[in-house]
Amino acid sequence: MVGDPPSDANAPVLFSIDPVTKAAIARTVRGGHCPCLQTRTKKGSPSVPNLHVEPQNEGATGWIKLTTLVDEAAKAGAKVFEPSAHMPGPDWLQVITLPRTVAGLNRVRELRLYGSHLRRLPPEIGRMDALEVLDVYTSYSLHWLPYEVTRCARLRDSRMSIRALYGNRKTMLPFPRLHRPVETFAPETCSVCDRGFGERSPHLWWITLRVGTDTVPLLVHSCSKECTLSLPTPPSGYHPEPHKGGGGVGMPEPDRWG
Repeated sequence: MVGDPPSDANAPVLFSIDPVTKAAIARTVRGGHCPCLQTRTKKGSPSVPNLHVEPQNEGATGWIKLTTLVDEAAKAGAKVFEPSAHMPGPDWLQVITLPRTVAGLNRVRELRLYGSHLRRLPPEIGRMDALEVLDVYTSYSLHWLPYEVTRCARLRDSRMSIRALYGNRKTMLPFPRLHRPVETFAPETCSVCDRGFGERSPHLWWITLRVGTDTVPLLVHSCSKECTLSLPTPPSGYHPEPHKGGGGVGMPEPDRWG
């Protein structure tokens, strides 16, 4: 949104909405998001939420349409991918993740997912080499991103509803506790070194880093202690090391390396 300067100091500030966002707003289906953020309105510390592990209904009309759109965009070498513009709102409501085939969208510069009901993004988003803009604004059920998004070296701009993110400074929405890998969204290779896990089981960690123009909680699947130790240092004000969750921004007793 861009503010138009007022005619005098006491006049209210008016906002104009860019055409792409305006069109997305008109398509957005209200409601239907997860209840995680409702803990913000309760007194005391919010309870620790569970990680969203619900599977995508691959028989849903919206999912079938989405997979077709991804294939078509990959073949066409599309530079912009905005699936909600090509399916009815109720169908888009059925989508809680993206197919792993987004790895084939290697020419897409803008990924527009405004107003989605996504619970997660697949680690294959890190294969979108040309990605420059990631827009998941008002996707209130999306609380984290896969660490693999940091592989998108050209990503310079992002738009997220940061109050919905785990560990946000204002809402203090706690990080879910991490235990064993979840097959639903586990990557095929290490989030850090991109090598296969072989016989090893991934170690899961939370870490908060700058992605695009936002500070975002990222889920890491690490293959070794060495990869975990090589992770970047989070910004000031956030937990200074990878951790296992169970709390908000400030967790004074971090879990040590596993």
